[in-house]
Amino acid sequence: MTVQIMEGLEGVLVAESQICKIDGVKGILTYRGLDIGDLARYSTYEETAYLLWYGDLPTKAQLAAFKARLAAEREVNGSIWSIITSLPCRTQPMETIRTALSAICAFDPDVDNYDREANLNKSIRMTVRLPIAVADYYHFLRGEERVHQDPTLDHAANFLYMLRGQRATPTEVRALDMAMVLMAEHDLNASTFAARVTASTLSDIYSAIVSAIGTLKGPLHGGANEKAMQMLLEIGTLDNVEPYIDAALAAKKRIMGFGHRIYRTMADPRSVYLKEMLRQLCAEKGDMHLYNLAVAVDEVVQAKKKIYPNVDFYTAPLLYLLGIPINMFTTVFAISRIVGWTAHVMEQYADNRLIRPLSQYTGPTERPYIAIEQRG
Repeated sequence: MTVQIMEGLEGVLVAESQICKIDGVKGILTYRGLDIGDLARYSTYEETAYLLWYGDLPTKAQLAAFKARLAAEREVNGSIWSIITSLPCRTQPMETIRTALSAICAFDPDVDNYDREANLNKSIRMTVRLPIAVADYYHFLRGEERVHQDPTLDHAANFLYMLRGQRATPTEVRALDMAMVLMAEHDLNASTFAARVTASTLSDIYSAIVSAIGTLKGPLHGGANEKAMQMLLEIGTLDNVEPYIDAALAAKKRIMGFGHRIYRTMADPRSVYLKEMLRQLCAEKGDMHLYNLAVAVDEVVQAKKKIYPNVDFYTAPLLYLLGIPINMFTTVFAISRIVGWTAHVMEQYADNRLIRPLSQYTGPTERPYIAIEQRG
């Protein structure tokens, strides 16, 4: 029987979920029923993590207790630093955090406990410890001593502190926090689906997130933000925007940071808030060049190709202005998305069925076996 194959599983429903809803035609994205615009404007990463894991926004008391729990779980066993520093210097950032997360698993006291409370504990530890591994990698490559976390700082502020060794400005903290909120979840994207496939075998939650990290590493998924920034730097000046885009389109090159399988009739709603945050960050630094350049590219691409920016496009210059190296952009995506990944894994465990799709065989048929002596 011949069946229609939906390449890339496009348009195929494979699960029910209460975590995220996307309406690509209307440009609507919600987490647990809350509009992404409200979360971008008013929420924080910690509050968003609580929402994704527990299903509701926290009260003041719940949020305070949750933030204290996150801060208390940050410190990573010193062996993680030893593992990172033992890797070859050529090891890429995403490869490093993939390895680091596997090592963090070994020190987790709940490693052999698979109930929901234990998985929440593990999700908290992964969320607060993976950024430390990213910061440790940053200092290792520079031959510097690691910067220990500051328990008085919130999640985004602490990450910037561990990278820089000094506190960021409120605008910088807000910029990273908003970006992390907007990257925290996005339904069954490739990495989230990979995590759920792993979880469906009843493998542990750490293994599921390692699967997600390996998937996010690909340039067609998380790696697009790095390519988008490289493109902006290559364009360089406003005068070069139109010639560059014309040449790229003539050569049928992909314009990184544009286009999305779901948002085809309008811009990714996340890009709207990132664009404004980029403007505020540039204004604080007294240099609007990157903002003006990004907007010009956005306008030219929309006019000539009728495709719109996705989350990667405005995230890239924002992270660049925060001093995060381009080759580490995707690690920031990972430390943001981990709350969405873990929420999906726990949802998979709650109503599990092994994910095992079929393929349609198109190879040769009815071939005789030829003895090796007769194969020449």
